[in-house]
Amino acid sequence: MIGLFDRLVRPLLRIFDPETARSLTIEALKFAPRRAVTDDPRLASRVFGLNFRNPIGIAAGFDKNAEVPDALLSLGFGFAEVGTVTPLPQPGNPRPRVFRLSDDEGVINRLGFNSAGAAAVLKRLAARARAGGIIGVNIGANKDSSDRIGDYVNLIDTLAPVASYITINVSSPNTPGLRNLQKESALDELLARAVARRDRVVPHAGPTPVLLKIAPDLSLAELDDVVGVARARHVDGMIVGNTTMSRPRGLHDIVTAKQAGGLSGRPLFPLSTRMLAETYVRVEGAFPLIGVGGIDSGEAALAKFRAGADLVQLYTGLIYRGLGLIAEIKSALLDALESEGLERLGDLVGVDAAAMTAEDWPE
Repeated sequence: MIGLFDRLVRPLLRIFDPETARSLTIEALKFAPRRAVTDDPRLASRVFGLNFRNPIGIAAGFDKNAEVPDALLSLGFGFAEVGTVTPLPQPGNPRPRVFRLSDDEGVINRLGFNSAGAAAVLKRLAARARAGGIIGVNIGANKDSSDRIGDYVNLIDTLAPVASYITINVSSPNTPGLRNLQKESALDELLARAVARRDRVVPHAGPTPVLLKIAPDLSLAELDDVVGVARARHVDGMIVGNTTMSRPRGLHDIVTAKQAGGLSGRPLFPLSTRMLAETYVRVEGAFPLIGVGGIDSGEAALAKFRAGADLVQLYTGLIYRGLGLIAEIKSALLDALESEGLERLGDLVGVDAAAMTAEDWPE
C-alpha cells in the first residue's frame, strides 16, 4: 500500500497547493486498507510509561482533527499525535497560509491553530478507544481566549480520558502572544495548573503523561528557565521543537522564505537538533525527549537519537521523501544497533549530545 501510494498519489498531490494536498491525503487515508504492522522487537521501547512498538511518530499538524489516527498507525508509525486541538472551533489564519520551499525541501506555515474544536476530537477518539495504539493529543489555546492557561487546563479535563498522552503546545509562532507562555512565570503557572488537573482526573482518565512542546528559537538562557520549570513541575517529557521563525543562511527559495510563519523541513534540522542536545544536557535524565524537525532520512533520525531523543516525529520529510521514509528510518536504526553492538535504542540516546553543544551555533 505504501509503495502504491507513493507512486500514484504523491505526484498528483504536488499539483495542488499544500493545504489542499493535505486535505486530499486525509480523505484518501480514510478509505485506505488497513494492515497489521510487525516491527523488530529491538525497536520497541517504554517511554513516559507507554509501550511503543517503534519510536517513529507522525507529528501534530497533519491529522489536526483526529480523522485518521488508525490509518496512520497502519502505515508503520509507532504512534501518532493529533492536533493542535483548541477548546472551541476556529478557522485559523486566512489562506493561503502554507508554502512549499521545494528547492530547500522545507515548508512555511502560518495556519494559526485551525481546529474543529475539542468536542469533535473527543467524539472521534472515543469512538476508536478500543482500537489500541498510542495516540497523543496536542492542545492549544483559542486565539481570542481571555484565559489561555484556562484553555489548556480545561482541555486536559476533556481529552485526557481518550489520549495516550497530552502535549501542551505553547511554541507555535502563528498565534499572537502564544510563545509568551514559554516565559518562566507564565510557564510555571501553566504547568502547575496543568499537572494538577491531570492528577485530579486520573481516577476516571487513568495516568496521562503531560508533555511540553517548545520552540527551537529560545535563547539558551530561556531554555535554562524552561527546563528548570518543566523539571520543578514534574512534566513527563518535552518535544523539541516546533517550527522556527528564523531563516537559515543558504536557502535557495529566498522569495518564498520571506513569507511570514514557521519554517519546517530540512532547513530546520541543524537548529532543532542542536536545541535537542542542549535540552538533553539540561534535563539530566529527569524525563524523556521527543526529537522533531527536519528528519528526512535514516541518518537524520539517528542523529536525533544521538542528540538525546527517545522518540522522533516526522511530517515535512514525508512530503518530499514519501512514506518509504518510515521503513528507511527503521532500517537505519537497526543497522546502527548492529554495527555498534548494542541491544536497544536507549543505548544510543544522547551519546553525542555533549559534543554537539560544543560546536559552533547553526546559522
